[in-house]
Amino acid sequence: MARLHSRFLHCLTFVFYTTLISHSSSTLESDFSIIDSDSEVLLFHQDYSPPAPPPPPPHPPSVSCTNDLGGIGSLDSTCKIVADLNLTRDVYIAGKGNFYILPGVRFHCPSLGCSVTVNISGNFSLGEGSTIVTGTFQLGAYNASFYNGSAVNTTGWAGDPPPETSGTPQGLAGAGGGHGGRGASCIVEDGKLPEDVWGGDAYSWSSLQNPWSYGSKGGTTSKEVDYGGGGGGRVKIIIKELLEMNGSLLADGGDGGSKGGGGSGGSIYIKARKMTGSGWISACGGNGFAGGGGGRVSVDIFSRHDEPKIDVYGGISHGCQENAGAAGTLYDALPRSLTVDNHNLASVTETLLLEFPHRPLWTNVYIRNCARATVPLLWSRVQVHGQISLLCRAVLSFGLAHYGSSEFELLAEELLMSDSVIKVYGALRMTVKIFLMWNSKLQIDGGEDVTVATSWLEASNLVVLKGSSVIHSNANLGVHGQGLLNLSGPGDTIQAQRLVLSLFYSINVGPGSILRGPLENASSDAITPKLYCEHQDCPIELLHPPEDCNVNSTLSFTLQICRVEDITVEGLIKGSVVHFHRARTVSVWSSGIISASGMGCIGGVGRGNFLYNGIGSGGGHGGKGGLACYNDSCVEGGIPYGHRELPCELGSGSGSGIEGPDDSTAGGGIIVFGSMEHPLSSLSVEGAVRADGESFEGTVWKQEYSVFNDSSIAPGGGSGGTVLLFLHTLTLGESAILSSVGGYGSSKGGGGGGGGRIHFHWSYIPSGDVYQPIARVKGSIHARGGLGRDKSGVGENGTVTGKACPKGLYGTFCVECPAGTYKNVTGSDRSLCHRCPASELPHRAIYIAVRGGNAETPCPYECISDRYDMPHCYTALEELIYTFGGPWLFSLLLVGLLILLALVLSVARTKFVGVDELPGPSPPQHGHQIDHSFPFLESLNEVMETNRAEESQSHIHRMYFMGPNSFSEPWHLSHTPAEEIKEIVYEGAYSIFVDEINAIAAYQWWEGAIYTILSILAYPVAWSWQQWRRRMKLQQLREFVRSEYDHACLRSCRSRALYEGIKVSATSDLMSAFVDFFLGGDEKRADLPPRLPQKFPMAIIFGGDGSYMAPFSLQNDNILASLMSQLVPPTTWYRLVAGLNAQLRLVCRGWLTVTFRPVLQWLGTHANPALRNHGVRIELAWFCSAPGGYCQYGLLVYSVEEENGHISLGNTNGRVRTELHSRISLA
Repeated sequence: MARLHSRFLHCLTFVFYTTLISHSSSTLESDFSIIDSDSEVLLFHQDYSPPAPPPPPPHPPSVSCTNDLGGIGSLDSTCKIVADLNLTRDVYIAGKGNFYILPGVRFHCPSLGCSVTVNISGNFSLGEGSTIVTGTFQLGAYNASFYNGSAVNTTGWAGDPPPETSGTPQGLAGAGGGHGGRGASCIVEDGKLPEDVWGGDAYSWSSLQNPWSYGSKGGTTSKEVDYGGGGGGRVKIIIKELLEMNGSLLADGGDGGSKGGGGSGGSIYIKARKMTGSGWISACGGNGFAGGGGGRVSVDIFSRHDEPKIDVYGGISHGCQENAGAAGTLYDALPRSLTVDNHNLASVTETLLLEFPHRPLWTNVYIRNCARATVPLLWSRVQVHGQISLLCRAVLSFGLAHYGSSEFELLAEELLMSDSVIKVYGALRMTVKIFLMWNSKLQIDGGEDVTVATSWLEASNLVVLKGSSVIHSNANLGVHGQGLLNLSGPGDTIQAQRLVLSLFYSINVGPGSILRGPLENASSDAITPKLYCEHQDCPIELLHPPEDCNVNSTLSFTLQICRVEDITVEGLIKGSVVHFHRARTVSVWSSGIISASGMGCIGGVGRGNFLYNGIGSGGGHGGKGGLACYNDSCVEGGIPYGHRELPCELGSGSGSGIEGPDDSTAGGGIIVFGSMEHPLSSLSVEGAVRADGESFEGTVWKQEYSVFNDSSIAPGGGSGGTVLLFLHTLTLGESAILSSVGGYGSSKGGGGGGGGRIHFHWSYIPSGDVYQPIARVKGSIHARGGLGRDKSGVGENGTVTGKACPKGLYGTFCVECPAGTYKNVTGSDRSLCHRCPASELPHRAIYIAVRGGNAETPCPYECISDRYDMPHCYTALEELIYTFGGPWLFSLLLVGLLILLALVLSVARTKFVGVDELPGPSPPQHGHQIDHSFPFLESLNEVMETNRAEESQSHIHRMYFMGPNSFSEPWHLSHTPAEEIKEIVYEGAYSIFVDEINAIAAYQWWEGAIYTILSILAYPVAWSWQQWRRRMKLQQLREFVRSEYDHACLRSCRSRALYEGIKVSATSDLMSAFVDFFLGGDEKRADLPPRLPQKFPMAIIFGGDGSYMAPFSLQNDNILASLMSQLVPPTTWYRLVAGLNAQLRLVCRGWLTVTFRPVLQWLGTHANPALRNHGVRIELAWFCSAPGGYCQYGLLVYSVEEENGHISLGNTNGRVRTELHSRISLA
């Protein structure tokens, strides 16, 4: 049995033999032995395979088919072996034909190392149930077929292994033989680990791509009898075209039983262009008291249609079931992949992996199913082009367990681990693109050698830990990448004494996951980072950290996350000095914790003090530590230290007690977000960020009471540490906690620790008009002192500070000064917000807040109600009064204005009433057309022109607006066209036209509001305002009809083209308006336009409303005069209009029943007798658009022949209504 020599372990060297023998006829490297325990030759950084042996002697002459082999036929045509054959010597079979071993034939050479070589140009076949038993089998053919049940069996028939190898174990331990993997050993010496002891060693690493070594014999447990199993033989099959493999190729080690070790597996090499079948290829170690190691298999197949079963696992150990032989190696030449698979047999025995080739690189390395592989070199580089995969309890180790002085490089596209372990004794330099771990561990033991104290793992695309996976280093560790680092859930951990995570675009610490640096309960040989506990000077790297993000043991950081865009924390991040450098956002979810609690100094600048009996005071930092008292004897707590405006110190502890540091408490550590040059863009906290001091574990605090154990020591609590935040914005949720609290002291009298320091150093504080909140704080921020036994033992509170705020802002988070205050200096104190002068605030005003706070006086304010106007908060009336000099002067001006207006208006109204206007009947007079019925018109010197034929010939209908054109009831038209115009308009387009007209005619709300106000203050002014707005409204209507409206409602193409056919007009008092419709000239209808008699009965609406300012009147426009001239002479019509207007001026709106009576009498005695000669009659009428709506008064004109109704006069709400049998509708 081979064992590691103690001298080799102390020298930290590896041993190999190197002698080079060159032969022109051979290019293969021979077998070699790995580590010789008795050698003292240094191991260089290269493969240590032994020299190649001399070339084999020339082949003997070929045997004959019939004479030597008892077959049928010839080797140059077809040779068939039809009967069993037992050979006693090596056989060389060569020919140009085919070689067939028929079904059921046994072709055996049952001697150790016996060789059977078949080299033919044709085809080879091994029939069903046929077997070949030999120590070496070589086959070269064009095609080969191994049928079902056939076998080439070299199990246990190995010859001598290569010289200068230690594959066969020494001694009587019954260990297994070694080849591709080490043989197992079931006997472990005291003081050694199980993996330090093995049986036969591995060899022939350099030739694993073309293996050709015998397996080694297993050890024995008896001096008299060698019970060890034989080694596996050799099989080489080279086929030019098709290999049909349905049989078995066996090169297993022989079984050693219960008293001997199993032999190691042999070698199998297969090369063909194409392979089919699902046979079995095996070079496994033999079973025994200790299992033998697996052999080596290499397959070089260009095309596979089936996958035969290939095994190279170690043998079963009957003496130690948990330690089978190590797995051998399987090399697949086409993808250039190496597989180490132990078939789920538990083992602590390892498979050696030595130097990996550089040209060409291997593509993949698979270690799986309980296989254990080791790279024992002082320096090694494991580089593959594709994937390194560890699956199903696989183990890969680098270096020696007792001497962590090696350096290893691992380079691949992907590193995949599932239920597996990688152990590194020394330093690891790993470079991959994807690193995935599932329930796996990566353990790095840096030892005490500072030259290998730093390892780094670089995964450019993705790092994922899941299923309680752990990356552990007891030295310095850097994890770099460019993609995502994801710790998925509970148990996923990355921890080291000094840990740096950098260059990822995102880091996610999932629920239950941990990032820690330094280690918790680190071993004594771990490299411990030194804290600057005795210095008050702030390390420059805390404020101005280097840009490179490399692992630097001279810096004070124990855990740094550097150059990462987004950091999400749902688990735990814990360290002594935690730094987030050049990050963009940090989000701490409700389950997340960033902690430096109890990770500061045990001593420190503000360390506590102890009484003679072991009772200690609290440590100081932001506040003084609490007193420690016993029987009236007290000792002061630790002193406060550090800078409140820019803190960067560790918290101090209680100091070492009488029983050493184990009986002490530590202060809080440091957590730094961002830096001076690179502040954090956003910090969002729903969980906790803590740098609390450590509390004494012997005390259990329950609200205000404590229960303590029986320990004789009673130290004080540690002081809180430092939380330094260089930020743009901060969000603290309702459940968030940001704390630097002092630890609790012992209830036996220990003082509480002083509070720590929390400082917000805002990178940019917007102010003025661009102000926006930089912090949204709903959670808790604590820097209080820790509790002691009583009030005297409570530590002082620490400090919570912020950067000085600009003008208008105050406080830690630079919020706006309250309304009614102003701040015109820089600073954060609340007292800098001074109250605004009360003399500058008007009556009926209150102060208001403005964006960015108020930085100067006068302070902004607003009136208490919208009824009041700025800046003096007066009502509209008060504003008018004070504009004109105050109440007294305004009253005088108002009285004078009213007197002046009364004089003007009294002169403006003149009445022209003749003798005949008085009520009473008068006899009708006949004779001349112009008689004394119009005595007041006889003096007219000018008669208007009556030739209006052009307009009257094309006029169709006059449609009156409804409404008095007031602000509350503006003009509006009905959507239903009158019967007279239905033949000349499109009803749909007409409805749209009415909507547009009504929208223009409507008033804005403010116009009516102004009118109401003016009506209260000065009615004449209100009347002028109303007339002005009416005039503007009429102008808008006319402009719309004249130039804006496209006359789409008219059927006449000519009218639409020339924008003619519609005309808007109004009475002079602007209270009544109407729309005239005309023909376009292209209707070509004989019945259009209608004559005046055809329009009877015809309505004529009065203007005005019967008030003083707008009396009733009949407006005689050109179109109306032209129409009436068709039946009534113009002079008669003009005199009638003048006489009627004279009567209507006396009608009063409030007395319509009385004042309309003279008008009715005048119509009966003067107007109608004059018009009867022309066949026309007029009556006073009352026109309503709808029941209960606004009504208008006017005349109804009809012919004498149509006179078939009577007029009744009644009183309805003070108004006169004329009812006719013929119903007249008003648009």
